[in-house]
Amino acid sequence: MAKMTHLDPSVFQFLTTLEKNNDRDWFAENKPKYVAANEHFKALAEEINSGMIKRDNIEKMKLYRIYRDVRFSKNKAPYKSNFSCGFSRATKALRGSYFLQLHPGDRSFMGGGFWQPDIPDLKRIREEIDLDPSGLQDIINSASFKEHFGKLGGQQLKTAPKGYPKDHPAIELLRYKSFVVTKSFSDEEVMTPGFSEQVLKYFQATRPLFDYMSDVLTTDSNGVSLID
Repeated sequence: MAKMTHLDPSVFQFLTTLEKNNDRDWFAENKPKYVAANEHFKALAEEINSGMIKRDNIEKMKLYRIYRDVRFSKNKAPYKSNFSCGFSRATKALRGSYFLQLHPGDRSFMGGGFWQPDIPDLKRIREEIDLDPSGLQDIINSASFKEHFGKLGGQQLKTAPKGYPKDHPAIELLRYKSFVVTKSFSDEEVMTPGFSEQVLKYFQATRPLFDYMSDVLTTDSNGVSLID
């Protein structure tokens, strides 16, 4: 498939129709349209992956399946009405991953960061914030961060985490349970030439956060490496 810099309109046409006819019989009858739409999305994802390899140490690209796991969900629709992919950073020294979801109805977005880190990682992040919050504060208060993302996203506790006073100078950062960034895209943006470069620009803008977290999560509170 020829190089593309944006999503072919037929992909959103398929997903919009799928959302209105989300059942196995319809999907089986329209399987060729799904295959074609998936190939268009895969081509765009591979183009973005090629760009990311030049900008970061990427271990792998993952295309997420359109089939939903409905076993424990009240929503029994068998298919997602979006296409999505992820890009994982390589080696133990580089933490974080990039995510892109394309969803008609102005519901597309990119994301990156640390969604619900496990208990040891969250403990280490909070330990670092307690010791010296300036590193993270400098990143999220930078002109570039504000221009691209506005503010740091992620769930927060309603009160101070256990072991920290409510009046801690960095209490707002300590309350985070996830540390993520997101950027929404309209349907028009997704289908405008140059969209892949827009995604790459926002992925690149997450690097300061990723590099900070990678340094924190691969060292102890004394700065000693935890990597074998």
